[in-house]
Amino acid sequence: MKRRALLLEVGCEELPSSSLRALGEGLGAVLKSKLLDRGLSFDDLRWYASPRRLAVTVGELAEQAPDEARQTLGPTLARARDDNGNWSRAAQGFAARQGVAADELQVIDTPKGPRLGLARVVPGAKTVDVLAELVAQSLRELPVAKRMRWGASRLEFARPLHWLVLLFGRDSDFGEILGLKTGNKSRGHRFHAPGTVLIENAEAYVDTLRAARVVVDFTERRESIREQVTRAARALQARALIDEALLEEVASLVEWPVALTGGFDERFLDLPAEVLISSMQRHQKYFPLLDAEGKLLPHFIAVSNIESRDPRQVVRGNEQVIRPRLADAAFFYARDRRQRLESRVAKLDAVVFQDKLGSLGDRARRISALARWLAERIGADAELAARAGRLCKADLVSEMVLEFADLQGVAGAHYARGDGEDERVALAIEQHYWPLQADGSGRGRGLGAGAGLGDGSGRGSGAGAGLGDGALPKEGVAIAVALADRLDTLVAIFGIGQRPDGSRDPFALRRAAIAVLRIMIENDLTLDLQDALEKAHAGLEDGSGRGLGADVVATVLDYILDRLPAFYDGSGSGRGFGAGAGLGDGSGSGLGAGIPVEVIRAVRATGCTRPKEFHRRVLAVQEFRGCEQAEALAAANKRVSNLLAKAEKFDLTTEVSDNLLREDAEKALARTLEALARTLAELDAENRQDLSVEDYVEALRRMAALQAPVDAFFDGVMVNVDDPDLRRNRLALLAKLRQQFLAVADLSLLAG
Repeated sequence: MKRRALLLEVGCEELPSSSLRALGEGLGAVLKSKLLDRGLSFDDLRWYASPRRLAVTVGELAEQAPDEARQTLGPTLARARDDNGNWSRAAQGFAARQGVAADELQVIDTPKGPRLGLARVVPGAKTVDVLAELVAQSLRELPVAKRMRWGASRLEFARPLHWLVLLFGRDSDFGEILGLKTGNKSRGHRFHAPGTVLIENAEAYVDTLRAARVVVDFTERRESIREQVTRAARALQARALIDEALLEEVASLVEWPVALTGGFDERFLDLPAEVLISSMQRHQKYFPLLDAEGKLLPHFIAVSNIESRDPRQVVRGNEQVIRPRLADAAFFYARDRRQRLESRVAKLDAVVFQDKLGSLGDRARRISALARWLAERIGADAELAARAGRLCKADLVSEMVLEFADLQGVAGAHYARGDGEDERVALAIEQHYWPLQADGSGRGRGLGAGAGLGDGSGRGSGAGAGLGDGALPKEGVAIAVALADRLDTLVAIFGIGQRPDGSRDPFALRRAAIAVLRIMIENDLTLDLQDALEKAHAGLEDGSGRGLGADVVATVLDYILDRLPAFYDGSGSGRGFGAGAGLGDGSGSGLGAGIPVEVIRAVRATGCTRPKEFHRRVLAVQEFRGCEQAEALAAANKRVSNLLAKAEKFDLTTEVSDNLLREDAEKALARTLEALARTLAELDAENRQDLSVEDYVEALRRMAALQAPVDAFFDGVMVNVDDPDLRRNRLALLAKLRQQFLAVADLSLLAG
């Protein structure tokens, strides 16, 4: 079968940087799907994206899809002819719909008997005939957050379209698509090569555009920026702070990246490092520079989209842009420092949090009370936790945060230190927002007191610690405030009926729920989630959230636990879980992905509400599933569960009477259960939080000893006998067995 390479390039006005990569990937994915749906095979497919274009190349695309054998069934053979042996109206109608005479129909055997039908070979579609249609469909179905129109046209796309290249081998005339005539004429860099660029074939696409000063490969462009920035930093004997999200954004803004080094007045280094970094990274898209000790230098690296003959002029322009921005920050910082952070707390009463939930002042008071309660239960300083909870939102009314919103918490921590607050209070003010993302990736925003920047590792929590946006609070006071903040939000928003739906989550409750799980599990806390939610609910009922229903706690508890699959599959945090891993150091090392949902359900069925205990049970069940006894034990558990489900009218809470144990098999099962109950006594509710994963695995292995007596019981004992006392006793024995099975998890849910 003949094959050729395919190139599709869509040229347009500058695309939004926030979605450029997604648009490139999306075009590749939707075109791939369209080609495969038509049976058109190919060797490889690659997507490209730069600010002014999206493109896809397809290697060795078949010129024609393979022929397809199709079979269409009509009426049954019994209905094919009338009493005179002539074709029936049903047969004739079927033939007419197929475009053939009735005599051309065949008899086809089916599982339901012989039927009249038509079997034929349909020639595969030719690529040149369907290509324009497939491309048009792909562009219309490209996932674009907000489409726009331009001129008098009714056409829609992410940005106004200007050209469209469609090359199949050397063929390029495929008519019009979205109002543009197809061809082989692209365009180069807007300034360096603004004219028409002829593309000879798909294989020459990348090199041809590179000659026109366009690096069209997104990954190549991103890595070129990384290399240039690193090299420029090295020239100053410095290290560039390369934030991956910023790197992707800059790669989405330029087609021909050129790194240039600039500087700013050293007096601005008196500002907190986070302020300077926020200005450079988030507002100007610059890369900050650090010295060998991790201290910020008065230099930055900007990435230009042109290769200027006088680069110093470009650098000077960037320096002129950042200077007033830093001057504003210095002004706001100085103004804020004139008053204590505590003096701003009263201003929170004038800021509405939510109409039905009162002000930010009400919220701060609730957080303070809940943080005190939580601190008492995790062994942290309760007074400091209450103090941090009271102050944690005060910087929201500071001039710095009103101008630099991403510095909430960070600014408050600096002001608290300047006011002489305890360092644990300052850390809690900053870290109660952590994790800033659901997982451990992202920007390294949290700097600690004036020091080194985030590598995302999450190591350390004091001055100079570098933490990524997925890092967790580690010190007890910060943990208490972080949990109080999220638990109050979850209960409050659910209480007023603002539960997230499929697409809307304006209060980021999903992220808050996963954060609660991460903080409790990865910090190895012995807290009961239900108790904490009830305390949060009580605080709302007593304060500004009157009228919340009593069922709110159960609803929020279910909602948080419903996030466990996301936690364990890695989208929440649980990357790297290994069965048997301990969490005693609170580091989160040993956490892992790939926990099947049935394992989570098996543990959840026990009603466990302590995340630490829940997690250790999950790891134990996951490890036990690899044992040879696991499948048989799960099957036995399921059999017991099904039998008890049919016996609801009996009182299954009664004790087993030894006098009513008649058969040897039921006596043996009763003895085994008594022995097992003694060995599992440490699994009582008040002690479970102290058990390790290995303890739970050992408990499951001991339960495996039940397999033989359970099998013997079902083989030799009739449960549903006529004697009601005997039947009730045997059901009570099975209920006791079921209770033992549930000591760790509902293993019946693991059975196929």
